[in-house]
Amino acid sequence: MHALQYEMTLPADYDMGIIRARVTRVSPALEEWAGLGLKAYLIRERGVHGSPVNQYAPFYLWNTLEGMNRFLWGGAFQGLVDDFGRPAVRQWTGLGCAEGTGSRPAVAVRRRRPVPEGVELTVLMEDAVAEAERLAAEDGAVLAATAVDAHRWELVHFSLWEHDAPKADGDVFEVLHLSAPGRDRIARGRQW
Repeated sequence: MHALQYEMTLPADYDMGIIRARVTRVSPALEEWAGLGLKAYLIRERGVHGSPVNQYAPFYLWNTLEGMNRFLWGGAFQGLVDDFGRPAVRQWTGLGCAEGTGSRPAVAVRRRRPVPEGVELTVLMEDAVAEAERLAAEDGAVLAATAVDAHRWELVHFSLWEHDAPKADGDVFEVLHLSAPGRDRIARGRQW
C-alpha cells in the first residue's frame, strides 16, 4: 500500500461549489482505475470543523506503484495541474490498514506527526499499526490506515468516518466522493 496526498489551499472567499462541481465531473475517471485502492475527494472549508482554510486535498491509498505512476505521469494528474498549478505531492509507504464497520464516509481525519529521534522504530511502527486497528474498531469508522515517509520521518494516520463526530484527532475533511475500485484488495493488517 502506498498513500499519497496533495493539498491546494484556496482563497478565503473561494467558491467551494467550484470544487464540488469539479469532483462530480472528474470522479468517474477513477471508478475503475487499475492499481487504485481508494481515492477520497476531500475538502476543508474555512470555519467548518475548525478549519482555518479552504482547501482541496484528495487522499489516495494505492495498491500498486504502476497505478499511482500512471495516474501521476500518464495524463490524469495533468488536468489538475493545468487548472490549479502543480502542487507538492506527499507520498508515504503503507504500514497498516484496517476496515471498520461503517459504510459511507462523511468525513476523513488526517493526522501527521514526526517520528521522534531516539525511538525504537519497530515499536513505534507496531504502535502506529495498532492505532489504525483501534480507530477502525470505533463506532462509525469506515477504514483506518497508517503510513510513513522515511525521508521526512513523518507518520500519517488516515481514517474515514460515516458521521461528523469522528473519534480521531487531526485535520477533519469533508468527503465529497469516494472512488474505491480496489478497496477490497488493499492489504489489511501490518504490511511487513
